[in-house]
Amino acid sequence: MSKPQTVVAAGILRDAGRILICQRRAEQDHALKWEFPGGKLEAGETPAEALIRELKEELGIDAAAPAELTRYEFAYPNKLPILLVFLEVPGWKGDIVNHIFERMEWAAPEELASYDFLEGDVDFLAWVNGLI
Repeated sequence: MSKPQTVVAAGILRDAGRILICQRRAEQDHALKWEFPGGKLEAGETPAEALIRELKEELGIDAAAPAELTRYEFAYPNKLPILLVFLEVPGWKGDIVNHIFERMEWAAPEELASYDFLEGDVDFLAWVNGLI
């Protein structure tokens, strides 16, 4: 029996046309790479439920129900494929506080390509740029 696929929910939070991006810490896997807030689903969670939980843990906010934008599989070298699910967060309660990241920035969509993102996010960046 094969192991269930790892599913990762990534949140797209916007403010004044800019998107929140977060930089991983130096001691983490994929050190200092940029990503969107979010994380792996736990047993029984939907991507939206996982994202709401992760945003509370990582940023200290209560997110409104996110809506899926796109999803695709990605495989890092010598690893099993993961399913990346990108969700738009329509709003939140509370002030965003950095609990786990090296840095956070609000970037315009056209600026995203200038950041060193996780390889798994590159297809999403191309998708976003197709909407600009």
